[in-house]
Formats: sequence, structure tokens, C-alpha cells
Amino acid sequence: MPPSATRHSDPLVHTGKGDANAIVARGLTRRFGALTAVDGIDLTVARAQVYGFLGPNGSGKSTTIRMLCGLLLPSAGQIEVLGYRIPEQAEALKRRIGYMTQKFSLYEDLTVAENLEFVAAVHDVERARARRRIDALCATYWLQDLRGQLAGTLSGGQKQRLALAAAVLHEPELLLLDEPTSAVDPQSRRDFWEALFALVDAGTTILVSTHYMDEAERCHRLAILEHGRLVADGTPRELEHALPGTVLLIDCANPRAAQTALAAVPGIAAMAQIGASLRVLGTDAADPREAIRARLGAVGIDARIETVQPNLEDVFVSVTRERQGHAST
Repeated sequence: MPPSATRHSDPLVHTGKGDANAIVARGLTRRFGALTAVDGIDLTVARAQVYGFLGPNGSGKSTTIRMLCGLLLPSAGQIEVLGYRIPEQAEALKRRIGYMTQKFSLYEDLTVAENLEFVAAVHDVERARARRRIDALCATYWLQDLRGQLAGTLSGGQKQRLALAAAVLHEPELLLLDEPTSAVDPQSRRDFWEALFALVDAGTTILVSTHYMDEAERCHRLAILEHGRLVADGTPRELEHALPGTVLLIDCANPRAAQTALAAVPGIAAMAQIGASLRVLGTDAADPREAIRARLGAVGIDARIETVQPNLEDVFVSVTRERQGHAST
């Protein structure tokens, strides 16, 4: 099984200014009536890294982020962020964190410059420093020629850059990003991630939620959430290397027919067509290659079968299917 967050019985570790951790949470839980949206998460995020939350919609990513920044009260558990106990000291924490939501949350009837000036005022940034910061951020995030343009008329990528500029205007130590690239094109996503790594190089800690596998690959460390639980935690390479079972690539003339033929073969956890090939994830119980070869031969399908390296999608499928299997027993 891929590395997962272990349950800690020790008290919450202090994350003061000199400590290596920006976020420590133990037993973090949030219930909405009968629904448990976040279920006993233990989380440790080191400083000056990109820590990712990977999971489908409804897995608890947004709810967890909102609790970490003090916007939502937890039902149970302990949180410490940048040395502050949350929610008790959430107000004091606000000046040291930046938060960017999935939906564009700035004023569409204000210009780019007016939005940034408003955000500076909200954070009580001194006027001369605010002007310097706005000039620098407009240059960094390619907003120079857009300063006088209404935010509502910007493209998706331009709005994203403006939202990031607003989130970091007050130079926060910690930046929380809730699926920030869900509505932009691939080039804008790539540029956005370059900007994030520049912030990390300057010492900022970033926690970002995503449902894109390629973005998850970019994170220094990654947590996979499923139905409110943290089901795996580690670097992308650690998670891939710890994957149980074998990953196979089957090349044949009709991968759809091969998938149908293999549906009842034991030892297969999941299958997915990738172009003209069939990617097969085996269980950790046995190597399914011989059974696959025999079944395809029996239905007259000539195929080439090779073992390939696992990727994060394989990890995600493995840990989420394992959780579903436990839930059904």
C-alpha cells in the first residue's frame, strides 16, 4: 500500500517561527449534519515547499483548506498554522497567509489596479509600499498593460494572474490555493506553476488542491484525499514506488475488445484504454500476466504485454479502490 498519513497520538507539535513545519493538524474533522466531509485527517506541511491535495470533487479538499485558514470551524481535531492555534488565533493569522479560491473572487467592475489597491487597503499595507508592491506584481505577472482594464473583461488566465497577485500582495508566508487552475488553458496553467515555484524559492509555503495528475506530479509532497480521508501521503516518487501490484501495458489491434475479455480475470484491479493500448493495474495478490495472456489467446486476440512504471494515476486508482473495497465489506 502507498505510504499514508499515520495516526499520531502525540500532542500537536509547535510550529513556531523557527520550526520546520508550516502546518500541523491532528484528527482534523468536519461534519455537516450526518455528513462527515473531513474525517480525522493528520497533516504535516513543511515550510518552503509545494504541498498538494489530490482528489475528486467532494473528497474534502476545499473543506480542509477552509479549516486550515480559519474560515470554517472544525468539528474535532487540532490545527496549528505558522505557530498560531486555529481557530482560536485565526484573526492574528490572517495577515500572514494568502488565500485564492477556485472561483474568481475579486471585483469585476473594478480595474486591475483598483482591485490591487483595494486588497492592499484591506491588509493595511502602507500606501508607498503598496504602490511598490503593485508595480512589482504587475511586472511579475504580466499585468502591466492591463492595469486600467476592468477585471470582468479579462481572460481566464489573466484573471488567474490577477488573483495570484492579490493573494501575495501582502507577502504572506503561507499561500493556500483551492483548485486555482480549473478554468484556464494548459499554457496558463504552466505559467502559473512557474510563478508558484518562484514564490517557494523566496521562502513561501504553498498548499494547493487539484484534480489534475500533471499538477500533482509537480508538488514536493502530496496527499490523496477520498471521501474525507487522507488515504496516501508522500512525495510523488515515493507513492509511485510503493504501489502494490504490477502495471502492464497491452498493445493489440482492438484494446476495447481486450478490455471486455479481461473483465473477469482475477488479479486485475483496474483497466483503462490509453490511445491504442490498454493499461492494466494488477492487485498485489499475484502477477496477472499469465492469466491475461491465456484469456486473450482464448478469444483470439494477439497482444504484446509489457511491464511499465507506475504513475500517479495508478496510485490514485489503487488507493481509492482500496478504500471503496473496505467500505463495502
